[in-house]
Formats: sequence, structure tokens, C-alpha cells
Amino acid sequence: MATPFLIWLLILGHRQSALALCLAAGVTDVLDGFFARRLKSSSQTGAYLDPIADKVMLSATFVAFGISGAAPLWLVAIVFGRDALMLVAIGALLLFTNLRRFPPTVWGKLSTFVQVGFVLFVLAGISSLVLVCITAAATAWSGLHYCWIGARMLRGSVLKRVS
Repeated sequence: MATPFLIWLLILGHRQSALALCLAAGVTDVLDGFFARRLKSSSQTGAYLDPIADKVMLSATFVAFGISGAAPLWLVAIVFGRDALMLVAIGALLLFTNLRRFPPTVWGKLSTFVQVGFVLFVLAGISSLVLVCITAAATAWSGLHYCWIGARMLRGSVLKRVS
């Protein structure tokens, strides 16, 4: 929900306001997840949509960083490419197999954590080649790991009959 406002703030060059919005969105996301688990009010729809919303916000932020020059385009390509590859792969698995669960991995969670850290540092005016390289490495590694897991899942799945 905050993504369009975040991108607008980034386009206008209001990084401090964008940082405040990111922090508020992060806190509310954590609280939402905590209370959903605590009150046992989580839903399957929420379980699918929440991570998608998070990835849309991260991906859009990286694209805005690439356009503004706050992040190198090759890093944006790695982040955006990994997410696009995962969406296509999961879509194909949903269409052509009986697989329906795609749980996050520790590497995927670490990659997201590093990407969020990168965004927060850049919004705070802190950037370095080391931070860029760590973000690229974590993202690329998690992408390779998801490919390996997807291949294993595909080998053990039943293909749907396409007619």
C-alpha cells in the first residue's frame, strides 16, 4: 500500500521522508505478522499476498534507485531479475505440476534482509561498494539456491496432463 507513495517520494528526491515511510511500513508489517500469528487470524490469502507486496515494494525501490543513480543498474538487474525468475518459475510450477507450497528459505530471507538493509542505508545517505557487493552476492546466491530447490521439487512432483 505504501509503495506508490514511496516511489513518489524517491522521484521527488525526498529520501528522509522515504526513509520514514519505509521504517513505518516495516514496523506495521512486522506487527501485522506478529498479531496474525498471535491471534491465530492468518489466512492463506494473506500468506501469499504479504510477501508479494513486500517484494513489489523492494523491487520498485531498486528500480527507482537505478533510475536516480542511487544504485548501479547491474545491481537492479540482479535484484529484479531474481524476483522475475522466481515469479515465472512459480507460475510454471503452479500451471504444470501439483506443487502448491513454495516456502521461503534461509538464503531467501537473508537476501531480503540484506536488500532491506541496502535500501535503508541508501535512504539514510550511506552507500558503499562493499554494501552493493554484499547485496548482489546475497541476492544472486539466494536465486541460485531457489533454482536448485525448484529443480528438486520438480523432479519429485507429478506433472499435470496438458490437453
